[in-house]
Amino acid sequence: MRVLPSTISESEFLEGIKKVKRPKLKLAFYLGFYQCMRVSEIVNLKPENINMNTGFIHIKQGKGSKDRDIPIMPPVKHGLRHLPIGLGVRSLEKWVKRYWPDIHFHTLRHSGSTFYLNEKGLDIRYIQLLLGHSRLSTTQIYTHVNSKVLKDKFEGVW
Repeated sequence: MRVLPSTISESEFLEGIKKVKRPKLKLAFYLGFYQCMRVSEIVNLKPENINMNTGFIHIKQGKGSKDRDIPIMPPVKHGLRHLPIGLGVRSLEKWVKRYWPDIHFHTLRHSGSTFYLNEKGLDIRYIQLLLGHSRLSTTQIYTHVNSKVLKDKFEGVW
């Protein structure tokens, strides 16, 4: 049996982000949580990959050499002017520990996808597209169903 990855809530994310002073670093964390992007995708993101007219970020050569387009989330839009990030993967992995000592950078991706499932009520199929997964079973590993949300959903059908 596979162990579920840990996650942080949006409020825990926002509590940590308040302490971040560097705009490029703040943007990297926002992209990890709200865009559910991989750290490698963040360090490779360039201004020409952003289309404010269509409202999409074009991720080139994500995992498995797959390109995908994801909608720009409102909390991220303003910070995109700070691209490129100009930091490497290892640097971002170290920085995340400074603000959230108990997680890894990749945890932001897990946490964001769980946030969209539980707090925003998005269908898991949309989360799969956001994450760029070929198989729904991979997305299911990323998303944690909050027990309160589960209870509320089932009570709502009666």
